[in-house]
Amino acid sequence: MRRTAVAAPAPDDDGWDSARVRLARRLAANPDDVEAAHSIALIIGFEGDMEASIQALADLVQRHPEDVAIRYDLAMAQMMSGDTDSACRHLQRILQLDPSHEKARQQSAYC
Repeated sequence: MRRTAVAAPAPDDDGWDSARVRLARRLAANPDDVEAAHSIALIIGFEGDMEASIQALADLVQRHPEDVAIRYDLAMAQMMSGDTDSACRHLQRILQLDPSHEKARQQSAYC
């Protein structure tokens, strides 16, 4: 499946905690819920643990190599953390999978 985007989870009055709990319940009920796992990985980054977020996204990319939404978020997290080489490899792969992915094309200008 080639998802091109995921709706970023939004914090509520409790911050990210309740969103993470809801998503964790969804994932426990359905371990194959890619969107929930992807959203949890993003929340981890939003909370400030970029290393753990990158690892979670990388694990998802391994399990879903053609999912450009996950791969794009991994590339952006790597770019923000200074790992431009890895980010650029992912951006190139996204453009192979989806040549019309405009955000990947724009970001690859930094490669």
